[in-house]
Amino acid sequence: VEIPPKSPDGSEKSPQSKELLTSNTASTLCISSRSESIWTSTSRSKWDIYHKPVIVLSVGGAIFVFGIVITSLSCFQIKNKHVYKLCGPALLSLGLMLLVCGLVWIPIIRKKQKQRQSSQFLQSLKSFFFNR
Repeated sequence: VEIPPKSPDGSEKSPQSKELLTSNTASTLCISSRSESIWTSTSRSKWDIYHKPVIVLSVGGAIFVFGIVITSLSCFQIKNKHVYKLCGPALLSLGLMLLVCGLVWIPIIRKKQKQRQSSQFLQSLKSFFFNR
């Protein structure tokens, strides 16, 4: 009579439970993956799609304006003029970089949305013709 090996925690599991455990883990991994499945056709609002680039644009604009203010303060006679001369251009460049990243991100998302819509359309056509 062959005794199945015990698991490290001391509990015995049948082969069926091991199989269920691995299939459950695989489905959990698929659900928690970052990429969206083609099979899920939940419609998302515009805010859900564009909230990250809008936030990056807003933060970049705020930093850019703050950099303009700090840089203009260096033109006046103030005690810490050298600090303003260092921080102003740094904030200007950081804000401009975030603005450009946000502005480039929006067309990329639009292109991905169009590709996703055409891919879902092709998948539905394929399933219609091949599942008959």
